Amino acid sequence: MSRDTTGSLPATGAWREGDPPGNRRWVELADPLPLENGGELRGVRLAYETWGSLDADRSNAVLVLHALTGDSHVVGPEGPGHPSPGWWEGIIGPGLPLDTNRYFVVAPNVLGGCQGSTGPSSTAPDGRPWGSRFPRITIRDTVRAELALLREFGVDSWAAVLGGSMGGMRALEWAASHPERVRRLLLLASPAASSAQQIAWAAPQLHAIWADPHWHGGDYYDRPGPGPVAGLGIARRVAHITYRGATEFDERFGRAAQDGEDPMAGGRFAVESYLDHHAAKLARRFDAGSYVVLTQAMNTHDVGRGRGGVAAALRRVTARTMVGGVSSDHLYPLAQQRELAAGIPDADEVRVIESAAGHDGFLTEIGQVSILIKELLAG
Repeated sequence: MSRDTTGSLPATGAWREGDPPGNRRWVELADPLPLENGGELRGVRLAYETWGSLDADRSNAVLVLHALTGDSHVVGPEGPGHPSPGWWEGIIGPGLPLDTNRYFVVAPNVLGGCQGSTGPSSTAPDGRPWGSRFPRITIRDTVRAELALLREFGVDSWAAVLGGSMGGMRALEWAASHPERVRRLLLLASPAASSAQQIAWAAPQLHAIWADPHWHGGDYYDRPGPGPVAGLGIARRVAHITYRGATEFDERFGRAAQDGEDPMAGGRFAVESYLDHHAAKLARRFDAGSYVVLTQAMNTHDVGRGRGGVAAALRRVTARTMVGGVSSDHLYPLAQQRELAAGIPDADEVRVIESAAGHDGFLTEIGQVSILIKELLAG
């Protein structure tokens, strides 16, 4: 995405009806979904992918939950229906940490998402895109929707639930809301409740999308024009700065100019080009409406809401738990993971993922994460 044009980008990178299904399957909720804020959401369905097979007693199912801009495509190549390769390659497969010779792995696209699950870009019961009519949802609502997966597979409880960042928020809600359904739990780079600073970082991202003249209040899906991709691109630039470590930026880019450009003459620094690249990349596979809905859900994340506070809520968790954080994470710092580990009854001390990559270390440090998963599932 250059500084002055978004013309080559689609209005939304969402999966839409008629697109190739890829490896997705769907589960439909039989009843309207009651929402924490009141009201209900009708016609909900979740897209998901699976790997491996259920064993005879259906006790080997593992749930993997993605972060804000992830989806159900945890591993696998880019191809029809899947605009990008898997976001956690090296984790699922024969002989890998989530060994498909042993486990049945399920990964849903979150409620409110844009890669097959019900969200702002999907079709409402009246045949039009939900758009601005899509309700405010919470992390707790997304977990309530995901209960349908247990019914779909006839599973009583998950052998493990794993998630990082927003996926960690969902995993924690699973374990606090339905402790009898989660036997093991892995929480990576996530908090018990979103902090003021995290909400503050989200604010300019939301305002960038809302200020885009092509936002149209969220009802841009059937309009001509580029859609709010410029605002989404700004949001991604801001977010990506929070996802990566300062040391990594300095060592990787320094003050170097982008090839063939001169910052003294209006050109870009190399780090600016890097952010432009990630802005355009996201616009091709994600949706501004989902970005708003899910960011707001993350802002309201608080496992202690209505449960007597965070400490009381963490005591509800009965799963054998491992908590991991990234040494250089300045978005979800280690103090938040220490709070989780200290408050959950069957949790050890925080495992620190050593990385200069910042928050994204839970995605990039596959070797260290693999060790954590194997330790959690051992025995």
